[in-house]
Amino acid sequence: MEEIPIKSEDKQTHDQDFPNINLRLLDLSDIDDYMVWATDDKATRFCSWDPFASKEAALNHMVNVIIPHPWFRAICIDDRPIGAISVTRSEGSNSCRGEIGYVLGSKYWGKGIATRAVKMVAAAIFTEWPNLERLEGIVDVDNIGSQKVLEKAGFQREGVLRKYFIQKGRVRDAVMFSLLSTDPQ
Repeated sequence: MEEIPIKSEDKQTHDQDFPNINLRLLDLSDIDDYMVWATDDKATRFCSWDPFASKEAALNHMVNVIIPHPWFRAICIDDRPIGAISVTRSEGSNSCRGEIGYVLGSKYWGKGIATRAVKMVAAAIFTEWPNLERLEGIVDVDNIGSQKVLEKAGFQREGVLRKYFIQKGRVRDAVMFSLLSTDPQ
């Protein structure tokens, strides 16, 4: 599949700070930039994985998980990765839906970057995967920042899923958000 970088057309108040946000495939040559957020305790607090302790472990993760992933992109400023965003499609009778996930280096929080990246994905994914009807965001109940990102990106809050998943050894409640292919984008 040929990669065409997705450029942000969404003009928000933070454009003067970060005008060149794009999404692209993450490459092994991006390892040093990847390590910035992949080793950041704050950035990975709500991720399903722990911060990487070594470059070797991070490279293994990139080779075995990220590169073969069907829809995983780096969130970039001026083509330099500062975070990542992915969509994982459900299988079988649930193949009409997918789950969005994202992580952003903590020094870039609160600037509208994650919201813009989510909007960019939402604008593209229903075209790229035409049988996808529903994009879900499943967020830890304590991750208020991510909940705000999804709401600003047009996702609907559907409710709290009690004791829904195990994160880093603890059973957690989650908030379910969704965006349908028929929702205004």
